[in-house]
Amino acid sequence: MTTTTAITPLPPALLRVAEHLVAGAAPRDIAAETCLSPETIRHYLRQLREHLGCPPRSKQQVVVHALFAFGHLTPPPAGRPAPELSAPERRLLKAAAENSTIASIAAASRIPSVYLPSALNALLARTGTRNVTQLIVLAHAWRLLPTARNRTAPAGTPR
Repeated sequence: MTTTTAITPLPPALLRVAEHLVAGAAPRDIAAETCLSPETIRHYLRQLREHLGCPPRSKQQVVVHALFAFGHLTPPPAGRPAPELSAPERRLLKAAAENSTIASIAAASRIPSVYLPSALNALLARTGTRNVTQLIVLAHAWRLLPTARNRTAPAGTPR
């Protein structure tokens, strides 16, 4: 996920929808909880993806990652320590945060597509998470994924 979009604050309506996404709510649940129509929520989700520079069909975990990566939201406290992940597990975590399709996650993680579901399930079990969106939220809380706030500057670059 790369973007040249300037980082501007989210409008209040998009921020409210973003907070529901981070909590793991599906669009239909967001509509019910906010008393807005499903069409309005779909419109807000399109605007949110556009604002974040995410592709139009980005999955929820990619949008959540972008919200944290660009500093629009702060991850909630993890409540437990981060597990020690291997290099391939970290690569899979990053790939799942930045990609929406099985093929693109597989390519980015260097795991054959046929083995990807079992690799993701193993990572979910290892981290004690129930789905990829929750994994991304916790990974940000554990500082396992880069954000605008916790990126380290290259050597020799002033901070």
